[in-house]
Amino acid sequence: MARKCDICGRQAQNGNSVARRGAPKRTGGAGRKITGITHRKFQLNLQKVRAVIDGTPRRIRVCTRCLRSGKVTKG
Repeated sequence: MARKCDICGRQAQNGNSVARRGAPKRTGGAGRKITGITHRKFQLNLQKVRAVIDGTPRRIRVCTRCLRSGKVTKG
C-alpha cells in the first residue's frame, strides 16, 4: 500500500539533503561550503482514521491537511 492520502492523493516529494561546513560570512567566517548532497524524501503526515464513506465507516489513511480542513467526516 502506497503512502498516499486517500482523499486528496498527496504523496511523498523528493528533495536534497545538503551538508555544509564552515562559518557564515556574517559571523566573520569565509562562508559556508557545500560538502555533499544526498537525496531524501519529504514524507507527509498520514493518519489512520475511521471515516464515513458512502454511509459505512471505513478505515482510511488521510493526511493531516485534509483532517484539519474538514474534508473527512469521522464516524
